[in-house]
Amino acid sequence: MSTSTVISKDGTVIAYDRIGSGPAVVLVDGAFCYRDMGPCTAVAQELSDQYTVYTYDRRGRGESGDTLPYDQQREIEDLAAVTAEAGEPVALCTFSSGVGLVLAAVEHGLAVGKLALYEYPLITDDSRKPAPPGYQDHITELIAAGKPGAAIKYFMHAGVGLPSALVALFPLMPGWSKMKKTAFTLTYDRYFMQDVLDGRPIPAGRYDYVSVPTTVFAGSKSPQWMRHGNVALAHAIPGANYVELPGQTHQVKARLFTPTLKKFLAA
Repeated sequence: MSTSTVISKDGTVIAYDRIGSGPAVVLVDGAFCYRDMGPCTAVAQELSDQYTVYTYDRRGRGESGDTLPYDQQREIEDLAAVTAEAGEPVALCTFSSGVGLVLAAVEHGLAVGKLALYEYPLITDDSRKPAPPGYQDHITELIAAGKPGAAIKYFMHAGVGLPSALVALFPLMPGWSKMKKTAFTLTYDRYFMQDVLDGRPIPAGRYDYVSVPTTVFAGSKSPQWMRHGNVALAHAIPGANYVELPGQTHQVKARLFTPTLKKFLAA
């Protein structure tokens, strides 16, 4: 598997890999992640016996370029450029905050065949406290101040809801240096996470524009608020199904996820 590139509409170089043969599937990462860190590469390997799978580095990550100032429309155009290489309409499978990017792309007219959405971080009820007021702004301030580590810790505690004692151990984890390198892209992801951590129900009709077969996935061992939010998301997308994967968490294991994903893609 060798890296290829595609030029996005604004001239930014986007790096991607292609593996396997069969119908096209494009995988989209969430916060921090790119081809060297995150679930997409492992999922691609598991899917490649039946599908042609595309993984790419979102702008500002890995081997992809970055053009300032950031504009969320440019990320949508990046995804459109990758799907054009794959041949539209493709199936999209995305994880965590990447769900927000994919849904925004579909809202802006990206042609897709199917959507597989894994654990969009939605707080839609009182099963946990919402993110504090000014949460996204504070992350942006920490990044601007040159404090990526502090931004990650704040994101993990105030946004993800991890206990502060666990968050304090993050600098000891193997992936810490990679996370710090891409921490600034948290300020990009904010545009796809507006209002989803406020604890309010999804507004009626919010996702009525989604008209393709969609499955929303969550892990049975993920926090209650995450599962509740994704059940709500499935209810809000016309005709969508909700599938809970036994024993899985937000860090889903590719070999346990892909058999269920393959069933959805083949249906």
